[in-house]
Amino acid sequence: MNRTFVIGLRVAGAALIFFSGVSRLYPQAPAPATPPPAQQPEAKESEEDDNPFAPEPAPALLLGMKGSDASDPRAKLAPGLYNAAETSMGIKHLLLIKKPDAFQLGSSDPDDPKVQKTIAQLGIGRAGKLPKPTQLVIAQLAFANSDVAFQGNRLFQGNFYGLSIYDISDPAKAAILTSLVCPGGQGDLSVHGNLLFMSVEMPNGRLDCGAQGFPPEPPPPADEDKTKEKKRRLPAAQKDRFRGVRIFDISDVRNPKQVAAVQTCRGSHTHTLVVDPNDKDNVYIYVSGTSFVRQSEELAGCSGEKPDKDPNTALFRIDVIKVPVAAPQDAKIVSSPRVFIDPRTGAMNGLSNGGTHGKKGMEKPEDTDQCHDITVYSAIGLAAGACSGNGILLDVKDPVHPKRVDAVNDPNYSYWHSASFSNDGSKVVFTDEWGGGLGARCRANDPNNWGADAIFHLKDNKLSMAGYYKLPAAQGDSENCVAHNGSLVPVPGRDIEVQAWYQGGVSVMDFTDAAHPFEIAYFDRGPIDPNMLVLGGDWSAYWYNGNIYASEIARGLDVFELTPTQLLTQNEIDAAKTVKMSELNVQNQQKIEWPAKLVVARAYLDQLTRSLALPADRIADLQKAMQAAESSHMNKGKLAKLKSMADSVEKSAASATNPADAARLHALAEILKHPVA
Repeated sequence: MNRTFVIGLRVAGAALIFFSGVSRLYPQAPAPATPPPAQQPEAKESEEDDNPFAPEPAPALLLGMKGSDASDPRAKLAPGLYNAAETSMGIKHLLLIKKPDAFQLGSSDPDDPKVQKTIAQLGIGRAGKLPKPTQLVIAQLAFANSDVAFQGNRLFQGNFYGLSIYDISDPAKAAILTSLVCPGGQGDLSVHGNLLFMSVEMPNGRLDCGAQGFPPEPPPPADEDKTKEKKRRLPAAQKDRFRGVRIFDISDVRNPKQVAAVQTCRGSHTHTLVVDPNDKDNVYIYVSGTSFVRQSEELAGCSGEKPDKDPNTALFRIDVIKVPVAAPQDAKIVSSPRVFIDPRTGAMNGLSNGGTHGKKGMEKPEDTDQCHDITVYSAIGLAAGACSGNGILLDVKDPVHPKRVDAVNDPNYSYWHSASFSNDGSKVVFTDEWGGGLGARCRANDPNNWGADAIFHLKDNKLSMAGYYKLPAAQGDSENCVAHNGSLVPVPGRDIEVQAWYQGGVSVMDFTDAAHPFEIAYFDRGPIDPNMLVLGGDWSAYWYNGNIYASEIARGLDVFELTPTQLLTQNEIDAAKTVKMSELNVQNQQKIEWPAKLVVARAYLDQLTRSLALPADRIADLQKAMQAAESSHMNKGKLAKLKSMADSVEKSAASATNPADAARLHALAEILKHPVA
């Protein structure tokens, strides 16, 4: 499908991907019900060219598929930017910190010179031919909030226009410390010691962080033959353009200083901080580039050709940057692993999506030539790559040379976006960003296994499909909604993930039983605009040291806390709060370990009560003994009583029929043997 503007916008992988030729950004007005496929008129190319952001009609549910629940309280919330109706279950909303003024467009008039200036700086050709509301949306997206990282009492929030740093020492009174204007999108961040890393992909990024961008691209020739397929037109080469990974010194957290900028051929849509346990002097950055390949005149050695035309193509690879911690200015690319290679033939394009659903023409298999996001779990020596057309598993014991050990695809998946491991490494949750992030994909007639999570078992370095999870509540036609970024909630004895769903809000999922995941908490707002789909909602939702923080794309930063329900007890929440981290970059997954505190034992007891794994009288005796030990300030005699009960608990673990209950009983017995205050 051809588009008439030079540099289009695509929201994929929770972000805008700037590339030339084709756009997959669809601001949509509410669509009428769609007739059965046989009655649907075929779209005309001329109509597509007249309005490249034309709404996509909601499809009829395929036979045998189910959609989301339109009777859920979240389905019909009142709209608004800062005054939308809210509803929640098991989550308390503590705070919304609005975006700083520097990251606000500051206008709702598409004819405002600031709107047109912003569009010009983004390098979008022929924007004047787009509908005025669409022009406004594009300009607003240049100031979208993106991903977050944590260190101590600091939260670092990325934005397409720069970054903000918050003080979260008191989560309910979190406050902004500083903001830095540094355009280039999408601004994903990681932090390590005194270093902060930022992904830059858009063609308006400059080496000096300047906000002026570059001169507008000239229009295509007037005699361009519209009957022929248009070739991708790259922006003119600029010596000051930057696309790659920026490195800042944050030793003065209120005044970040750029100390390095590592250029890459496709820019950095996302990146993953990798810490090698055997290398304390360096950290590594896995760069996932999903945008167009820049021309060699701008960065030597770059080629966007297919492998059969150029074996050194920048497609079909990731880049690995080595960063000396003591000398970050010396950071450089040290390898470009061909993670999609066919090991039998050596062909670089060795993986395919196998064909997928969505727009017409996507049914045929396509080569996978990019990763959107990679989550590294160094404790088990593996990484899970969400790579557009496939989910892949990498051996990362040698972080400079990751090797693919398995790959999966799924016809229900449109765009493999991100991944999370269970804490024990026995499961992987992959997300599908169907619609690229700016599509209404949680409607009542959208299938529940499209735009969802896919949960895989992981055993002996092999992935096997277990089940799907999707936000159960239906969202409206004007709410962009699809599976997006999340992290584990460290409740012992369970696999729980909190996850952002854009304007679908925040959902907390239990995937302990991978084949039967279910929701245990949620928070949601009404749509930003009831008549047009614009980008908003929560980009990422992560648990960090007792609270949930969500990067709200259009509004700012949300702070939440979990509250007890029948599905999650106060003891389980308190046990999760015993886990403290000094840094958190979610894509560099850390192994969670719980202290041998009695509150953790109580969490296990609540779970064993819920599953009926122990008789009520035994649970009551254990609770009484733990209460006595705490009341006595861990008196030796009371501790001896607990220790004497451990053997019987261990025996129950050996006879448990449910593996999850067996693990809980064993962990409970270990705490009873050696509890700590």
